[in-house]
Amino acid sequence: MFKQVVIATPLITTLFGCSPPLPETTNEQFSLVEKDLVQYVNPLMGTDSTFALSNGNTYPAIATPWAMNFWTPMTAPMGDGWTYKYDDNKIRGIKQTHQPSPWLNDYGAFSFMAITGELQFNEDDRASWYSHKAEHASPDHYSVYLADYDVTAEVTPTERAAQFRFTFPDADNAFILLDAFNKGSMVKIIPEERKIIGYARNNHGGVPDNFHNYFVAEFDTPFSVTHTWHDEWQLKPDSLQSEGEHVGAIIGFSTQKGEQINVKVASSFISLEQAELNLKREIGKDSFEQTQEKANASWQKELSRIQVQDTNLEQVRTFYSALYRVLLFPRKFYEYDENNNIVHYSPYNGKVLPGYMFTDNGFWDTFRAVFPFFTLMYPDLNAQIMEGLANTYKESGWLPEWASPGHRNVMIGSNSAINISDAYLKGIRGFDIDTLYEAVLKNANVNEGRPLTSVGREGVDYYNKLGYVPYDVGIHESAARSLEYAFADFNLYKLATALGKDDDAARFYEQAFNYKKLFDSETGWMRGKNEDGSFDQNFNPLKWGDAFTEGNALHYTWSVFQDIEGLKSLMGGNEAFVDKLDAVFEMPPVFDDSYYGFTIHEIREMQIVNMGNYAHGNQPIQHMIYLYNYAGAPWKTQYHVRNVMNKLYKPTPDGYCGDEDNGQTSAWYVFSALGFYPVTPGSNQYVMGSPLFDKVTLSLNDGKSFSVTAKGNQDNAPYIQSATLDGTPLHKTWISHQQLVKGGELTLEMGTTPNKERAIDIAAFPYSLSLEK
Repeated sequence: MFKQVVIATPLITTLFGCSPPLPETTNEQFSLVEKDLVQYVNPLMGTDSTFALSNGNTYPAIATPWAMNFWTPMTAPMGDGWTYKYDDNKIRGIKQTHQPSPWLNDYGAFSFMAITGELQFNEDDRASWYSHKAEHASPDHYSVYLADYDVTAEVTPTERAAQFRFTFPDADNAFILLDAFNKGSMVKIIPEERKIIGYARNNHGGVPDNFHNYFVAEFDTPFSVTHTWHDEWQLKPDSLQSEGEHVGAIIGFSTQKGEQINVKVASSFISLEQAELNLKREIGKDSFEQTQEKANASWQKELSRIQVQDTNLEQVRTFYSALYRVLLFPRKFYEYDENNNIVHYSPYNGKVLPGYMFTDNGFWDTFRAVFPFFTLMYPDLNAQIMEGLANTYKESGWLPEWASPGHRNVMIGSNSAINISDAYLKGIRGFDIDTLYEAVLKNANVNEGRPLTSVGREGVDYYNKLGYVPYDVGIHESAARSLEYAFADFNLYKLATALGKDDDAARFYEQAFNYKKLFDSETGWMRGKNEDGSFDQNFNPLKWGDAFTEGNALHYTWSVFQDIEGLKSLMGGNEAFVDKLDAVFEMPPVFDDSYYGFTIHEIREMQIVNMGNYAHGNQPIQHMIYLYNYAGAPWKTQYHVRNVMNKLYKPTPDGYCGDEDNGQTSAWYVFSALGFYPVTPGSNQYVMGSPLFDKVTLSLNDGKSFSVTAKGNQDNAPYIQSATLDGTPLHKTWISHQQLVKGGELTLEMGTTPNKERAIDIAAFPYSLSLEK
């Protein structure tokens, strides 16, 4: 890390290419981070995952930031959510994907594959052996050698289009296949225009009846063969069109060694005409190299918003690989019409309407750090996302909680309110806050007409009457829902106050304390409560699920983001609170999986990392590490934050410790590496941890910059000895949003032993609702 180092000249030459000669040794501080930041991103990070054990549950997304379409190699069969598994040996094609998670699966997908020799188009028969040794993956470019066919396949993306390049051997029979997938598809070959057009309708829910993903593929080489296939892989020789449950197109060529065939492809959820327009606008006459240069520039622009200075290249690669994941979702689900107006196909009512739309996001995950990151670094983008939320409400009558592309019936909470409130409270404007306020009030009040249990608030009538969702009324995960509703209510209290809605503010202020109704003083944990006010008698704090969501009482008890001071009081004060935090890390990774009937992957991922019952691979507990700051033991936060960053994140296929989930687990790392974390969206504070790098500089939206410098930083020196903000001593364990966005420098002196005297009294503690009035 940016410290006194001795660097040999050959190492620098290797890393930098033709660098000017350096002295044989030097005591100068030197950073190995180059200006080309895209090179540090590994899209394969997290791809070594299965249903039983996740190391990220990611796929290599070849895309531009927040793009409408991604592209990825397929090692798994059509319809398998684990579309690319690092340990698989064969590739079946490279597909356009919109998948946010293997659990949600894909929609509107179709793929390209190149083969030579005997015609094989069934996805199992056409699959080719490949090796990671002959594979290149970067956000802006993917290349793979298809060994069975001696073909190199490449793709480079735009937001709504892409270019493919296939390099063939000498072959009398060379083919490119377009597989439009099942659940409804059409292909039409137009030889005179060297085109294939069609649509793909595959989905796993969340779409209206008229859903189509229309595509157009334009080739630079005339076709010598044209076939299609129909349902159940029935070949239709010498045909130009097929439509059915599952169809595809086959075009053939005679190629010479090294001959390259290029394909320009675009799609649209609106129409074939719009797909043609997207192709013309985003690629036009550009070469493959020009498209790649533009994609590379789009990533370089966003990655360079955070400039790292350090000497640990593995950590640099981990950081930029994680940042890449943060910048993928939510997906831009809008297009530009012929007059350059922003329009979108509504995944809620099937109409083509004006305005923004974003999708493929689960707010249960991303309210915690992804959206606070956007609020800090991308306020203009966040305003567009908020406007998209207003459009979702207008088109469906409800806010999205998990959208892919429309409402999906997964997860819990009322977390859209948190994202809306946090954005508005931190000064973001340019969106319809009146409509969104109407929407969040509907979520908090109305049970009738909810299209799915995940939309609105399941159990809202019970919650508004009792202050919690009862355990014994047939509503699963009742305690988790109650705790999340209370935090949403805190955000509604803050938003109502800012909007001058005093009566609403008073109501939601009181409801923000509803977490107290679930705290069981006998066990010291949050616990499911029956309608009559008695606690669940089957309670086991180690039991996953049941009253909680993908966790147990040891994880969800800390979900009082808004009032840690109040939670401490329930537990008996600072010392008891710290002891209880410690216990989660220090106990063995024991668990009760009886609710599920088997050991779900989230449990297994907790068990195997040797961190007790701390389950960083899932989202509910990720903020817990920072809570030592609220109880006079900030050095314990510093130790655990650094330990998790170093131990559980690597720029490798097994580089995560659980579900990555739309950027949230990555956003935890990105914020933590900077040295602070947004524990309480809706407040104006970021709670301090232990910065990973020697120096990091944020380029903020208005041209200002904020830097964090960690002096004396070492792997064995995670402890903050002292802090200054713009040269003034900082004695708190947090910094405000206003301090960050105005620009400046946070300087930290780091050490190998804890400073147990710094920031340990209540004046140094971060925000808690109990301390507000």
